[in-house]
Amino acid sequence: MSPGRGRGGCGPMKDCEYSQISTHSSSSPMESPHKKKKTAPRRKWEVFPGRNKFFCNGRIMMARQTGVFYLTLVLILVTSGLFFAFDCPYLSEKITPAIPAIGGILFFFVMGTLLRTSFSDPGVLPRATPDEAADLERQIDIANGSSSGGYRPPPRTKEVIINGQTVKLKYCFTCKIFRPPRASHCSLCDNCVERFDHHCPWVGNCVGKRNYRFFYMFILSLSFLTVFIFAFVITHVILRSQQTGFLNALKDSPASVLEAVVCFFSVWSIVGLSGFHTYLISSNQTTNEDIKGSWSNKRGKENYNPYSYGNIFTNCCAALCGPLSPSLIDRRGFIQPDTPQLAGPSNGITMYGATQSQSNMAAATPLLQSEPSITSEELPLPGKTSLSGPCATLTLGQPTPPSSMPNLTSDTGLTDMIPLKEEHEGHQFLTPEEAPSPPGMLPSGSPITHSHTMHVLSLASQDSLHEDSVRGLVKLSSV
Repeated sequence: MSPGRGRGGCGPMKDCEYSQISTHSSSSPMESPHKKKKTAPRRKWEVFPGRNKFFCNGRIMMARQTGVFYLTLVLILVTSGLFFAFDCPYLSEKITPAIPAIGGILFFFVMGTLLRTSFSDPGVLPRATPDEAADLERQIDIANGSSSGGYRPPPRTKEVIINGQTVKLKYCFTCKIFRPPRASHCSLCDNCVERFDHHCPWVGNCVGKRNYRFFYMFILSLSFLTVFIFAFVITHVILRSQQTGFLNALKDSPASVLEAVVCFFSVWSIVGLSGFHTYLISSNQTTNEDIKGSWSNKRGKENYNPYSYGNIFTNCCAALCGPLSPSLIDRRGFIQPDTPQLAGPSNGITMYGATQSQSNMAAATPLLQSEPSITSEELPLPGKTSLSGPCATLTLGQPTPPSSMPNLTSDTGLTDMIPLKEEHEGHQFLTPEEAPSPPGMLPSGSPITHSHTMHVLSLASQDSLHEDSVRGLVKLSSV
């Protein structure tokens, strides 16, 4: 038999490739039970910290309290439906077919702007991450001149100059940010909203920078629709009363009475609200600023609105025709998973060697790099005081199998880790100088000193296996 050929027909030494211990055996005791299961990626709206409700996979965003919004929908749908069903046929025949056409256009415009206002992001500002919040806290400590554990002044504000007017930026303790100018925190939605106007329960959402124009168009078009329905319902009743009398007209069209009552009590508030917001747009103010009197002359002669362009037409164009800013919260984006921790393999180790004997020795002494290192001084083995002798002159023999392996309950796992003696009879074992070493391993002839450490198994259940394995290696080294 040639020196480089074993019983298994491995072939010449130069033709042998690096062998790898099989770690895919189902009965191997080294199999790691801690395998991460792949989970479907989650979107940001699923973990959104504010008090909001999302629909259609995050495309629709509303406040949590939406009961009044459904009341708004019912009032508009019922009133308009009764008008189109009971009044429009008579009016289109007696007056003109344009009446139901104009009413239909107003109705669809009202519904479109209402849903656009209710289902959109009003301009929610993203909350600070823990790192950003900690960094901001350090900046506040430095600005206030306080050290750790010292007294921190309660007010947290910054001052900026906008068009010559000093504007204070307040710190939000919930979102951990300094709110930009004109932003405010909504207590119902628990969000900071950019250019916050107010929280409107009738639309079921906050009104801010990104949906204010749609809110204004909604209340303005609803005012026209309410006046339109009310006027033509009265016209319908008057025309019928001229033919059959007033009481008979009411009996013939009872739905007109209900429509007239609803429109009469709602038209005043709707028209008044439209007029109020028309004033706000013309002066480039928000409801929040107007209620607080932020730019009132009562605060001083030098107090003025720094956001006004000084022209009514320009202010209206800026509020209604300006570019629509994008959403800052990216509610439909995917949550970026944490950086995976690359743990060392717990079910074996890839060993490189040219002969079966070297793979067997590696199997008898499984070493990993995920645990603290152990030197020969830390091994409490009797009869052996050091492992610092050079290994280049040792002739490798058959390793001694461990005497006790409590966790090896399967014959397959045992044969995977420690081959039987009969499998190696007739092998020609090579010295480390003759065996080719792959890149990254110690060259042949290098002494193994105390500075070269060995790593033990990462699983606590394999401690006894490791001790017996190392004891076999020590016995082998002492030959």
